[in-house]
Amino acid sequence: MASQEAPLPRAVSSSQFVVPSAGQDDGLTVFASARPRLFGIAYRMLGSATEAEDIVQDVWLRWQSTNRSVILNPAAYLATVTTRLCINAATSARARRETYVGPWLPEPVDTSSDPALGAERDEALKLAVLVLLEKLSPAERAAYVLHEAFDYPYSEIAGILRLQEANTRQLVSRARKHVAEGRRTPVSPAEQRRLLGAFLEAAQQGDMAALESLFAEDVTSYADGGGMVRAARVPVSGRQRVAKFIAAVAHFWSGVTVSPVETNGQASILVSRNGAAVALATVDASEQGIEQIMWILRPSKLAAISATRLAKER
Repeated sequence: MASQEAPLPRAVSSSQFVVPSAGQDDGLTVFASARPRLFGIAYRMLGSATEAEDIVQDVWLRWQSTNRSVILNPAAYLATVTTRLCINAATSARARRETYVGPWLPEPVDTSSDPALGAERDEALKLAVLVLLEKLSPAERAAYVLHEAFDYPYSEIAGILRLQEANTRQLVSRARKHVAEGRRTPVSPAEQRRLLGAFLEAAQQGDMAALESLFAEDVTSYADGGGMVRAARVPVSGRQRVAKFIAAVAHFWSGVTVSPVETNGQASILVSRNGAAVALATVDASEQGIEQIMWILRPSKLAAISATRLAKER
């Protein structure tokens, strides 16, 4: 990743952040305080907890090699470095995902202890929204994440992105429009949880009629196996087709353990077989019913959720 990054030190170390100072070095404390926000920015930008951790680690290394005594606003400096590294990483990630095997879904994160993942709001955290943001340019995504999730003012976003303030407003406006056009108004968390439970029961029984009653007319099922495990390589769409597909694979639920988990701020289920996680599933729903069913099957995307759950059970 490092070889594809643009050099940052001169651009980041601007008068916006620095002032001569002989104060004490508080590098670790300052970074630890900012870390949840840095991870939250990186995760929303990249849709991958693993890649977000890599970015945060890179920022830490840069922070260690920076003359911190002259940094006027450490939090702003760290957020700027993080965002610019993410823009570089998102550009290369988009190229990689063009050759991804089957549908790509974000890597889920456990939000049971931090529902907003370091942000003022949980905006741009739901899997369905992250999928929509994936189609934006890296700059649009950055502007949207910083403003809608972290409440950065347009003037500060303009400095981070090295754009005019009017341009940043346009970026956020376009991103908002894209999200609004791509997703109906979601149901409440309680209703989403109820629909997920009803879906699980109907899927386990292979009950096509019950499944159809839960679905919106244009429901779509996405399965991310990444070519590593067997999964549908194209999305399945339409109420009857999805119900038929889910009912046809009812044998999947035989011999598995299903556990409720909270990922990306919403109810999900973790499916394990012989103690190993094999799938994570969640639904996105509106007043019309379940709009999307998202199955994450790729082992590398399940590893962090599985490890977190095991740690909590100890």
